[in-house]
Amino acid sequence: MELNLTTTPHAPRRADLASRYMTLTKDVMPQLARTTHGHWPVRNDHCFQRIVLDNVCGGVWYDYLQRPAYRNLTFDQAERAVRLCDQIIAGDTDLAALNAQSLVWRGKAPSTKAKG
Repeated sequence: MELNLTTTPHAPRRADLASRYMTLTKDVMPQLARTTHGHWPVRNDHCFQRIVLDNVCGGVWYDYLQRPAYRNLTFDQAERAVRLCDQIIAGDTDLAALNAQSLVWRGKAPSTKAKG
């Protein structure tokens, strides 16, 4: 889904984009994970939210946004979050790779450096 960025009465508002992000991460993606997308590495809404927001922010989201995040997203961040969700759902973006990067930013992923 490509969003219209022009300022027309039909252009999405920041609040609409944030609401769409919440619907995708709280309802749509967890349902897909339980049904047709069983290969995804996460199932819970908060995991989808972490992955998407960390990747939108380029690091641990709460280092960039006040809580609650969905209320404090800029228009650009909300738009990128919705786009990223859509890309994940469509299989155009690798959720496992996004999750791995999120875990690296959080210091929870095993080191990929060679041992020796």
